[in-house]
Order: sequence, then C-alpha cells, then structure tokens
Amino acid sequence: MRSHKETYIKYEENRDALFVFGAGASIAEGAPLQRDILKLIYESDDDQINRSEAAVQVRTFINENFDTSEGVYPTLESVFGYLDYFISKREGLGNEYTTSRITEIKEYLIRLVHYIISKPSGKRDGAYRKFWNLVSGKNRNISVVTMNYDTFIDESFDFLYPDRAYIDYCIELMNYHHYHEISAFDWWVNPREPVPVWDGGDPKPIKIIKVHGSLNWKYCNCCNQVLLTAWDTKIDLESMGFKGYIHASCENPETVEFDLTCPLDGNSFDTFIVPPSHIKELSHPAINKLLDETAIEIRKAKKIVFIGYSFPEADVHIKALFRKNIRADTEIHVIDPYLNNSIISNYKSLSPAPTFYEKTFENFIKDDLLNLIDSPNKSKHSDAASCAGV
Repeated sequence: MRSHKETYIKYEENRDALFVFGAGASIAEGAPLQRDILKLIYESDDDQINRSEAAVQVRTFINENFDTSEGVYPTLESVFGYLDYFISKREGLGNEYTTSRITEIKEYLIRLVHYIISKPSGKRDGAYRKFWNLVSGKNRNISVVTMNYDTFIDESFDFLYPDRAYIDYCIELMNYHHYHEISAFDWWVNPREPVPVWDGGDPKPIKIIKVHGSLNWKYCNCCNQVLLTAWDTKIDLESMGFKGYIHASCENPETVEFDLTCPLDGNSFDTFIVPPSHIKELSHPAINKLLDETAIEIRKAKKIVFIGYSFPEADVHIKALFRKNIRADTEIHVIDPYLNNSIISNYKSLSPAPTFYEKTFENFIKDDLLNLIDSPNKSKHSDAASCAGV
C-alpha cells in the first residue's frame, strides 16, 4: 500500500504559458454556441424546457420587446443587457413588468442557459483530454483562464489527480473545510494548503480560473459560500432548483437523486454564472478574486494562448484586464478557425505582432501545442546535457 506525506506544492515564479479558452474551444465537446442558445429556448424539442414556466415567461418577454417575426432572435447579450438596464436603474417597464418581475425573468433566463449548456450532447471527442495529456507529459507550468460555464475542462482533468496535478480554482470553496454536513464525496483538496503527495507522485498546482463562473459552482446567499459539485451540473426547470446525487456503491447499487440545498443552512442555491450582458454585475467578492487572479497570471505569463475567443463586445472588462496587465515581451498566440478582420484587429490592439493559427482547437493540439508549451529552461538543460555527453 502506498504511503504519503503532507507537503506544500508551490507554483514557479513565472508561467510558461497561459491558455485562455472561449466558446470556440468547447464546440468539439458538443457545447452550444452562445448565439444558438435563444434558438434552442424557442425551438427545443426538450419537454422540460417546453413545459417550464421559465421558458414561457422568457419567450413572452422577448416577443413583446424584440422583433422575432421572421424567426430571427436577438442576441443573448442584448436581452440580458435590456433586462439589466431596468434592474440597474430600479425602473419598471409598464405596469406588467415591474423591477421585481424583470429580475425574476432574468433569473429564469439564467437557469435556462444553465440547463441548455449542462445537457450532455453525446458529441464529445476528447479535445480537452488530449490537451491535458500533452500538458501532463510535456510541461505542467501552465495556467488556464476560461470564459466558459461548462465543465469539460474540469472533467477532463481527473486522470492527473493525485500524482500529476491538483486543480486550483482560485476561490475559497465550502468543500475545503470538510464540514460534517458535507458528504465526503464532495470534499476537495485545497492546493494552497499542504496536500497529500503519494510515493512516486509529483503533483503540481494548476490554476483553472473560471472568470464568469461555472455550472458546477453553487452559491448560497445566506452563508455566502460556494459549493463545488464536481460532477453534478443538473438543474430542474420545474422546481428551478439544483439536483444532487448519492452515487451508486456496493451498499447502494442505484444512484439516488435529491434536491440540492446548502448543507450548512438549508438555503436554496443560486447559479454562479455571470450572464453575457453589456451591463455586467462584477461586484461579487468571488468574481473580484477571480479577476485579480487572472491579472496575476497575465503578468506572469511568458506566452498567452487564446483558443476560440474573440473578445465579444460584452466582454470589455476582459479586454481591459489584458490590456492593463500584459507585458510588452509576452508572446500572443491566437487559435481560431474563423479568423476575420474584427478578431485580428482585437488582438492587434493587445500586441503589435500576435501569431495567428487559422485552425480548430483539435488541430492546434495535434500540430502546435507541444512546441508552445516547451519550457525554455528544460530545453537549455537538455542542450547542456547533450554537450556534456549525458
């Protein structure tokens, strides 16, 4: 039986590469594009969507405030931006749409977005798994920032634990404290504290910074804590609540589903995602922490690799974050199979000479990833060893 010791695992002073993922990176795993989400809300054949009060209310609001007569739907950003305008001004929209009603419709829309993104598509091709395989074998001195709510990048990481890497989500999780009320299945190792290192293992901490939140994060506005439900992202549109699971075991051969509430105070959880809107609410302390951690990683990165991200107009705060913190000598690499003048211009406003790859995430992994994550220190060491006849 393997033994282990508790020890700190530390980050290197600088990062060889920072990977920034947008929606284009998750297409290969079956995630819907943001522009298709409203279409799915309107035209889905999913019974839970079509029976839900949430979908009825959202469709009615959009039909009464946007032109959908030709079957063309507004952007998600414009709908959220419209809702947020009235909420931020504390104004109503006629006697039917009071501020509280508009706030309720926004929450309905957020939960519909959560439901659609969390549904398994069956189309996954393992692009993120291939990414982590190469990172594990070549160079783990990297970090990740993702704008995506989906959990593909987290779930593909599992084989690295515990001998190769630990995920650092860069926020304080309820799961770290092993409260008696939390199932041991949901306990999580905090990589910023001493961690178990098993004989033969060599784990490194890797930051996965989900700056707009995640489907597997649940926020309790009573105790103000975040619960990570690592493998559970399901939401029920009838009850508007989240589902938890007691997974099958030798003693209990069937998985049991139950309504998930805060284990500390029984309060209903809120979604922890920042919706796409031109008027973003970024005052949440956890979001501020994530943005601060992102700024640190931008400053530390020798290379920044953007994958499937185009700096949409609703993400002006992200562009500002990079513009303020990027170093003049940092290499910028951009992977996008649909490069156009607008995307190219966005990146040239960050760096005078970014390198562009007009290819998919999968092809980038196959053709270019190893070269980009090659550590300069390792290369110099190898050359010296070769000269010494080693």
